[in-house]
This record gives sequence, structure tokens and C-alpha cells, in this order.
Amino acid sequence: MVTHTGRKHSAAHASTVAADLIAAGFAVRVIAEEVADLDLPEDVLPVSDDPAEAAEGCEIVLALGGDGTLLRAAELARPAGVPLLGINLGKVGFLAEAEIHDVDQAVRDVVTRSYTVDERLTVDVVAELNGHEIVRSWGLNEISVEKGSRAQMLELRVDVDGRPLSRYGCDGVVCATPTGSTAYAFSAGGPVVWPEVEALLLVPISAHALFSRPLVTAPTSEIVITVDPYTPLAVLTCDGRRCYDLPPGARVTARRGELPVRVVRLEPQPFTDRLVAKFALPVEGWRGNAR
Repeated sequence: MVTHTGRKHSAAHASTVAADLIAAGFAVRVIAEEVADLDLPEDVLPVSDDPAEAAEGCEIVLALGGDGTLLRAAELARPAGVPLLGINLGKVGFLAEAEIHDVDQAVRDVVTRSYTVDERLTVDVVAELNGHEIVRSWGLNEISVEKGSRAQMLELRVDVDGRPLSRYGCDGVVCATPTGSTAYAFSAGGPVVWPEVEALLLVPISAHALFSRPLVTAPTSEIVITVDPYTPLAVLTCDGRRCYDLPPGARVTARRGELPVRVVRLEPQPFTDRLVAKFALPVEGWRGNAR
């Protein structure tokens, strides 16, 4: 169980959820660093936050918080192939399956195993300099290459499937998954892509170029982003959580992730309904609101 410990109501819900699961016969693990901030039953098992170990052998990973908490929990669930259930205790919570008022029912569904599991496409990324690997990571939502200095534009060249596509003077480039199409890529002007679609998105950020449209590539595509040798320092960011410096001349390769993230679905819900609810889309329009 992964919790946003900075919010009091999150801590209170975590305590209740842990107690209910233990009463139902489950063993509950919590990251050791979070234990002191949560009023948990004595039976809770503190574990390391090492992604290779934390969720090994678990039946399910619960994330209580917002999208940031769920992304943190995904880092633990993915290596072990454990399904991830997000319960939104934050603001938008686009990745979460249940809302704060659904907590009790969500726990009952976990206990009775009344849920299905979807697989979400991820993106793997490798950064190299002069043929030597300097970074290896991944993203559930996206990876981005951005300028490290606010005052200067970043010069990037993008290749897709081994062929040159375009060179951009820009703030950066986002390579997103369908899951991440409603996150950073959306803010940068990218399209919303249904989670069931298998594809990778390429979205330039504030590009000073005549052609700067977002692109949707095949799930098998390999996207290579090369930082110009004479450009300032760049930064590689994965899901907004893991950041790495990229020196001039670095070459970043993004491709479909070898491991998906397995996401729990408690009940069938069309993605359209989720989109309307989370973004408060005006389905009726201003004429309907007037009535």
C-alpha cells in the first residue's frame, strides 16, 4: 500500500484500508519510510522501497492519493507484474480507478477479487553519449527531453524508425503513451488517445518551427531524440519523477516498454465517461446550461 502521507485524510484512509484488509486475512506491506507518518495497525509489514523487492509476491498494489502517488506505486508494481489499483484522494486522479467515496467498496472488491486487469503500454528510454549508455529508465505516462536552462532554446533532431523526421528549436519534446496522452502531452497540445490504442505519441513543446504538429506513431516505432552538440544542457524526465542531465550531443532512444503496467478495473466504464468527468467537459454546451 502506497499513500500520499502529506495529507491527513490520506493517512486516515490508509489506516482504515489496512485494518480492513488485515481483518479479511490479507498481509499488508507499507514502505518503511511511510510507517512513521501513518497510524497503522501493528500487523503491517514495513518493506524497502526498492522496486525490485517491494511488491514481489504481492496480489495487488494499492495507491491512495493522486496521480503522483499512483505513478510512484507503478514503479513498485511494474517489475513484479502486480496489478495496480489507484484510489483517488487527490484532485484530478485521472489514473485512479476509484474515488474517495468508493474506498469501502473498492476494498470489498479486492477482498472478493471482483475486478479485472488491463495492461497499459509503457515506454522504455535509453540515453547515450558517444556510444556509451548514460541513462536507462521508463515511463508509464511519458518521457520528455527538455531544456535545462530557461533562458536558451534547445536544438533537437528527431528520427523515427531510423529515418530523420525534423529538427526543432524548442523547449523540448514529449514522447508519451496513450495513458499519458491526458497528462503532459495533452498540456503541450497533443491528442487524447484511448488507452486501448497501442501507439506512441511525439509532441514538441513550444517549437519555433513551421512544422510542429503532434504525431502518433506505431507501437513498434523507435523514436530517437538527439541533443545538438552546440546546444545548452538538456534534461531527461520520466513521468515527472526521475530526472537526468543530458549533455550536448546526447542521443535518447524511446521505444515501447518491455514490461507493461497492469491496472485494476473494478467495473466497466467507457473511457468517454472518464474523460467527461475528469475534465468536466461541457456535454450540454452553453445552451443546455442556460436551460
